[in-house]
Amino acid sequence: MDNFLLGRLKGVPKSRIYRLIRKGEVRVNKKRVKPESRLHAGDNVRVPPIRVADAAPPVRPGSSLVKLIKDSIIFEDAELIVINKPQGIAVHGGSGLKTGLIESMRWILQEAGQGGEFLELAHRIDRETTGCLVIAKTPRMLKHLHNELKAKRVTKSYHALVHGRWPDDVVQVNAPLRKNEVKAGEKVVVVDPEGKPSVTNFRILKRFSNATLIEASPLTGRTHQIRVHCQYAGHPIVGDQKYTSTTRDQFSDTKILCLHAAMISFNRPESDQRFSTNAPVNPMMLQLLDSLR
Repeated sequence: MDNFLLGRLKGVPKSRIYRLIRKGEVRVNKKRVKPESRLHAGDNVRVPPIRVADAAPPVRPGSSLVKLIKDSIIFEDAELIVINKPQGIAVHGGSGLKTGLIESMRWILQEAGQGGEFLELAHRIDRETTGCLVIAKTPRMLKHLHNELKAKRVTKSYHALVHGRWPDDVVQVNAPLRKNEVKAGEKVVVVDPEGKPSVTNFRILKRFSNATLIEASPLTGRTHQIRVHCQYAGHPIVGDQKYTSTTRDQFSDTKILCLHAAMISFNRPESDQRFSTNAPVNPMMLQLLDSLR
């Protein structure tokens, strides 16, 4: 829903668009929707009268951000780009951010004379999460990837360093999740029987004295799913300020979220060829792992 409106209400601030959705002024088939709600062919979308100004020129990203993003590209062809998203960079602007990774990527390609008029996120990962992020360069690829995600034919695996000793018998967490808005507009996700079905598979990769490196493979794609499921299992992710209730042992000074999108795999359109790519762990998390070893 948000991408649909952002692509059509050029010049309208993103904060205004999200506020329209949140207040229920945007309706699909006469019902309220959420920003992440999916649209389907034939849906009736009602948008209230709103002034559409001329689109503001793209914000030029700083030279250091441009270099960081360019250095983070791990794959590119005519239809897609895969980036090893750096820590702390939002995938798109909004909520006080003038620009995000996708806006910066558009500027980089346009500045280089390589197009960029169509460049869209195929999926999202949290601002503090690093790793594989797929960007579609054509409408065909974007539609294909969305269909693959909907059909659960996209495979993702994450590496996470969690507090304590992860139990050998916890190989899956099946716990429904619900978004819960708290003070100051900050959103958290909680386990709730009335929430959306959410399933994550887990595998132990390495044990340390007071932490465990695990592989998490989400079978559903809920917001903060892996982070909340780790918390629910009693072993929150190291550096997760939002879902760790108390400061813990030697990791109290850890300032990074130790969650990394290590691999993504999917079928290419009109082909049986399986595309798969891996993203190396970011240096700060790697340094922490080395110190534990």
